[in-house]
Amino acid sequence: MKAWLETQYEQYNRRQFVDPDPLACIYDYANIADREVAALIAASLAYGQVRQIIRSVSDVLSRMGPSPYGYLRNTAIDRIGQDMAGFVHRFARDCHVTALLHAVQQILVRHGSLGQCFQSHLADSEKTVFNALCRFSEELREEGACGSPAHLVACPEKGSACKRMNLFLRWMVRKDRVDPGGWEVIRPSRLIIPLDTHMFRICTKLGLTARKQANMKTAIEITEAFRQWCPEDPVKYDFALTRFGIRKDLSEAAAYYFN
Repeated sequence: MKAWLETQYEQYNRRQFVDPDPLACIYDYANIADREVAALIAASLAYGQVRQIIRSVSDVLSRMGPSPYGYLRNTAIDRIGQDMAGFVHRFARDCHVTALLHAVQQILVRHGSLGQCFQSHLADSEKTVFNALCRFSEELREEGACGSPAHLVACPEKGSACKRMNLFLRWMVRKDRVDPGGWEVIRPSRLIIPLDTHMFRICTKLGLTARKQANMKTAIEITEAFRQWCPEDPVKYDFALTRFGIRKDLSEAAAYYFN
């Protein structure tokens, strides 16, 4: 299994296989402060048809200008609401995106950056980021003057696999040919697999879980399974394996391995 996983990683963990993936929306942000804001927006909107996800993420980021961090540090909340007016992405409306951006704005004021906020909730003794993710999500869900970001921020303590938030963490913590990284103080060994339907089906086929629901317990179980082959980076194979469910040009390979 280790050899097979490494083969998939070497073959598919490449920039040429990123499209279509909202990850592509954050590559242009060399500044970490901008990248983490853009990444959180991209991950929060990562549900539904992938091409629509990319259009929606690009729409929000274009409204914020060249520096998402600078925009939030220098723009009043009423102006943010005006700038996001008319935005729609499936169940998300302009009010939800405005509330999310306001929550990020408040975190930047309190902590200086999203990375410093997350790190402040992460205890050295904890094996995974789960507890820190709970606290970080709470800060993002705090209802302020703009209301709540609602479903854009999942609740890990309620059992959700939090695929989008764990995807955000993968992008910001890991650094290789695909993941750009930026949060160097957080170890990749503590990440949790971003579990979606594609990854759940693949991991079931690989015998990494017998659970019936793609929830947080299942995500942690699968992460532990990957840890036996790569303890220092258990989500290393996530991008490569999920290509089989996302890219049509890999459908034949997917059928060979997983059907």
